[in-house]
Amino acid sequence: MKKQNTTPNGKNGKTQSREWFEALVIAALVAAILRMFVIESYRIPTGSMEKTLLAGDFLFVNKFVYGAKVPFTDISLPKVHDVRRGDIIVFKFPRDRSLNYIKRCIALPGDNLEIRNQQVYINGKGMQLPPHAQFIGTKMPAGVPEFQIFPSMSDYNKDNYGPIHIPRSGDVITLTSATLPLYRDLIAYEGHTVSLVGDQVFLDGQAANRYTVSRNYYFAMGDNRDNSLDSRYWGFLPENDIVGQAMMVYWSWDPDLPLLFDPVEKIASIRWNRIGLAVH
Repeated sequence: MKKQNTTPNGKNGKTQSREWFEALVIAALVAAILRMFVIESYRIPTGSMEKTLLAGDFLFVNKFVYGAKVPFTDISLPKVHDVRRGDIIVFKFPRDRSLNYIKRCIALPGDNLEIRNQQVYINGKGMQLPPHAQFIGTKMPAGVPEFQIFPSMSDYNKDNYGPIHIPRSGDVITLTSATLPLYRDLIAYEGHTVSLVGDQVFLDGQAANRYTVSRNYYFAMGDNRDNSLDSRYWGFLPENDIVGQAMMVYWSWDPDLPLLFDPVEKIASIRWNRIGLAVH
């Protein structure tokens, strides 16, 4: 009679291989679920958050704190708390949702925001500059419009901006030729078509002078105020596009050094003092 090959624990090779395969599948599923709903890794690609975060920092992002999104749906899991002013958040870039951006939340739904001579005011009260925020460019005077500023055709610039109201669910906004640049993207995001014929705004093909906002929006800025593509340039951040809150730096090194061609120099560039750094 043919002898069956067994392992020391008495199981045959096929059974053991199957158990290993099942364990790997389960581990992969658990990792995918954790990445989808709990925590995800994110790499800082640019200097828009310097000196708070550096290009080459690798972060853990807390996805469940704001209520993780169920993929391919508009469903969100229960959240721990709402986004707060000052939170560093990762979100889908509104102009290309295949990209993730990271900025600091400056204003919440319903807030009134204004920047005067680089000082941010929320609801009329001056907001303290984040501890490591910086200005590296030339200050721009009020009334001098900046190229690509939001909304178009305004006289805003990076250092003198607004006043502007951050839309929240239930807000009723007035639609005119003057306000349309401010709300066009928001209305399109909420699933409507909007156009301007002469001085008349048309919503879903019908003349309209009012619109009720159905979602909440935020205003985000980088800590490196003069080198950040943020809400001052692309507008309001929809709540549904927020991925999570930055939590901790788990790795950091110089992103400009190639590991393949100069591994010694790359390893020498590790920023040991940043590993384990809490993000706030």
